[in-house]
Amino acid sequence: MPEVQDCRQCGKCCEKWGWDQYGIPEDLAPWIESHRTDILRHVGITFLDGRRSTGRDLVPADLPRVARIYYWVEPTGKKRTSCPFYDLRNDGKVYCRIHDTKPAVCIGFTPWNEGIRDYALNCPACRDNAP
Repeated sequence: MPEVQDCRQCGKCCEKWGWDQYGIPEDLAPWIESHRTDILRHVGITFLDGRRSTGRDLVPADLPRVARIYYWVEPTGKKRTSCPFYDLRNDGKVYCRIHDTKPAVCIGFTPWNEGIRDYALNCPACRDNAP
């Protein structure tokens, strides 16, 4: 598969992999600094002391105490089974409502480079170039 591929914005990646992912502190810092509580309220946090919370009230000083970051949760902390920022529009394409600041796990996902062949073959962009 090619290293670079044009995404068709079908949303299949987000439907299958856009939730139930672990995050990194580097994702949280800009959201905290920009007061992006719209995003942080959907982030599950487990602290080193075992306490759990959403990221809504995080401050930069909390980051060294974060043990686990989990995408995506309801504002109540309950796990979601979909990405809260998935936006299927009338043009039939899926848009990310936080595209300008989405987490690293989303930025780095390229199905044409994944070892999950059965999934990559379901990607319309991949099917055109699959052997």
